[in-house]
Amino acid sequence: MAKLTDFKVLSFDCYGTLIDWETGIRAALVAWRKREGLQVSDQELIEAFGRNEWVQEQETPDLLYPEILARVLRRMAKSWDVHASEADAKAFGHSIRHWPAFSDSAPTLKYLKLNYRLVILSNVDRKSFRHSNARLGVEFDHIFTAQDIGSYKPDLRNFQFMLDRLASMGIEKTQILHTAESLYHDHIPAKKLGLATNWIYRRHAQKGFGATRAPTEEVTPNFQFNSMAEFADAHRIELLAKSSY
Repeated sequence: MAKLTDFKVLSFDCYGTLIDWETGIRAALVAWRKREGLQVSDQELIEAFGRNEWVQEQETPDLLYPEILARVLRRMAKSWDVHASEADAKAFGHSIRHWPAFSDSAPTLKYLKLNYRLVILSNVDRKSFRHSNARLGVEFDHIFTAQDIGSYKPDLRNFQFMLDRLASMGIEKTQILHTAESLYHDHIPAKKLGLATNWIYRRHAQKGFGATRAPTEEVTPNFQFNSMAEFADAHRIELLAKSSY
C-alpha cells in the first residue's frame, strides 16, 4: 500500500482544491443577481455554473479561461431568462484575481514545499493564475495551464502534457501524487494514465458536487482527506513513524 512519503512530486489542481472558487464565484455575482432579481439559491447558482462551465470548455478549448467564464455567465443568464451585459460577462471573467484561497492552503503548501516538488496543473490561463499564486504564498516548481496545453481537464492531453514535461526532467510517473478535489476533472483522467491520486474532499459536508461535474464513472483515489491541513498532518505522522524505526 502506497504511503504519502513514497512520492517526490505533488501535482495540484488549483480551483476548488487550493483556491475557494465557489466563494469567489458567489461573491463575483452578488451585484448581478440582485440587479436581475434572480431568485435562485447559492447552491443552484454554483451547480448551474458547474453544468455550463464543463460544456463551454469542451466546446471552446482554445479560449482563455476569462472568456470561458464570460460565456458561462451568458449561458446561465439565458437559462434563467435574465440579462448579462458585456460588462457583466467581462467582469466575471476577470473575477479570478479576487477569488480567495482556502485558509489552510498557504500554510500547508509552505510545509509541503519542504518535502516535495510542487506542480500546478490547472484549467486556467497564466495571467489569472499569477493572482491566485500570490494568495497561495509559495513558489511552484512547475506550472502547467490550459493556456499552455490548448485543452481543458478532463482531457487526457492535459495530464499527458504534464507527464511528458516532468519526464524530460527525470521525474517518473511513480514519483508523482496528483492532488485535487474534482473526481471528474482530475481523478478519473489521472487514474487512466496511471497516476496515484489524493482526494482533497473540500465538499465533504455539503450535498452534490457544486461547481464541478459529477463523476461519470467510478474512481477510487489512493488517499482521501477533507482538507489540505489533514493531508499535511497525515504526512507529519508518516515522517514521525519513519524516524522511529
